[in-house]
Amino acid sequence: MTTNNPNVILIFADDLGRGMLSCYGQQHFETPNIDRLANEGMRFNHAYGCAFCAPSRASMLTGIHDCHQGRWTYTKAGIYKSISTGEMNPYEISELIHTTGLQASPNDVFLAQIAERAGYATGQIGKLEWGFATTAERIYRHGWQYHYGYYDHQRCHGFYPPFLFDNGELTYIQGNTHADCGKHPNSESAENIEIRRNRQGKAVYSQDIFNDKIVEFLRNHKDKPFFLYHPSQLPHGPISIPDIHPDVKQSTELTAYEKEYASMVMKLDETVGIILDELQRLGIDDNTMIVFTSDNGHEVYYRQEGRTTGRQNNLDGERLDDITSKFYSETCGDVFNGNDGMGGLKFSSWEGGTRVPYLVRFPGTITSNTESNHMLANYDFMPTLAELLGIEMPQDKDGVSYLPTLLEQPDAQQNHEWVVYASRLGPALVTSDGWKLRYINRMDSFQLYHLPSDYREENDISSEHPDMVSRLSQWMLNACDGDYHNGTPQAHLAEIPNRN
Repeated sequence: MTTNNPNVILIFADDLGRGMLSCYGQQHFETPNIDRLANEGMRFNHAYGCAFCAPSRASMLTGIHDCHQGRWTYTKAGIYKSISTGEMNPYEISELIHTTGLQASPNDVFLAQIAERAGYATGQIGKLEWGFATTAERIYRHGWQYHYGYYDHQRCHGFYPPFLFDNGELTYIQGNTHADCGKHPNSESAENIEIRRNRQGKAVYSQDIFNDKIVEFLRNHKDKPFFLYHPSQLPHGPISIPDIHPDVKQSTELTAYEKEYASMVMKLDETVGIILDELQRLGIDDNTMIVFTSDNGHEVYYRQEGRTTGRQNNLDGERLDDITSKFYSETCGDVFNGNDGMGGLKFSSWEGGTRVPYLVRFPGTITSNTESNHMLANYDFMPTLAELLGIEMPQDKDGVSYLPTLLEQPDAQQNHEWVVYASRLGPALVTSDGWKLRYINRMDSFQLYHLPSDYREENDISSEHPDMVSRLSQWMLNACDGDYHNGTPQAHLAEIPNRN
């Protein structure tokens, strides 16, 4: 199926729990531009990313879930800091990364190459698309003809980079002088407030740079079809924002720390508005499909003693082990309810850690203000793009196109029997009718939940349904290529060798 060579924009938020958006129920502030995507398009209620960023990006770009054995690897972050310290140059870094872990084979097909095969211009602007360290050669291999941004995930923890890469060329950002990109402490105190407010060596905020580059890309490609991917840093912590947004500045319900985090979400919303306005200005809005989602579920970066905890303990000081106890907004003091009332956070296989916002807007093609309970995974975007552009889908991929759902053609929609994803404790599998099986590697045990009747995953019913556990565990084992350990991030980590 093709629709007049539509442009496609994929906006990929970082650590954005769906409860942080007003179109999914946020009460303390509004995200009007992101809401516009929902109001003028389709909102999905059962979309899954991964437990954290590196596997989520890899699975989306390859169309392959993150529980397979030996399909891809990721490296640790931090190596690009050696440019600022003078220890290594970009060429030496590339050599190390290209000899670490699995490299793309000649037959591997990546997301941007689907658009390339349809004759599209492709561009990636923002955070690196392959965790946790990448190179210009790798980005080109993945099909991005133009790319601008970071090559190292660790540097994305700061928002004032001294340099970024423009099509592989190291480009210095005037006025940004911190080797760690101005990374802030990840806790609140009077001292840390002063650090955040000190703008010395922090002249230009990264999202503002990306906004300019996005507008430039749209203007340069307005007359031919394009696929633009914007992986944002926002709202990944540590908290960093030039100014508190005026809409929350006077709030009496939020602390200063919480206002700053809200402002990061609202800064991302501002980017969506910039994109929508520019598409209209260029006259290509009606022929552009925008997909907005996040890599994983919610994370709490605004922890404050006595007010908000994280995944380790609740407000009563009780230890949370992510097996029999877990994060809930009310027991851990999350004023934002960022995981939308679900249990768990990023890194876990609970719904709050992996279920993500997913919005698609395509004026004149997708009916406005529609809602879908179709279950999709982030690796479904590749076949959806292929079907939209009329390109044959490569073999040996795990995704299923959801284009028929966008076009409201339920009879044509194929459905996943299940989706699967990895986590620190082990894999989880969710069926299309809402049964969920979790495996805990270190305990060699299963947990079973029925999500339609147990949204918060409070009742493990594995002992009541042994036949269901047996059936789903076999599906899970097959998905993990015969070893549940493949459903952990450790199975995909490739250590960069020591140069000494």
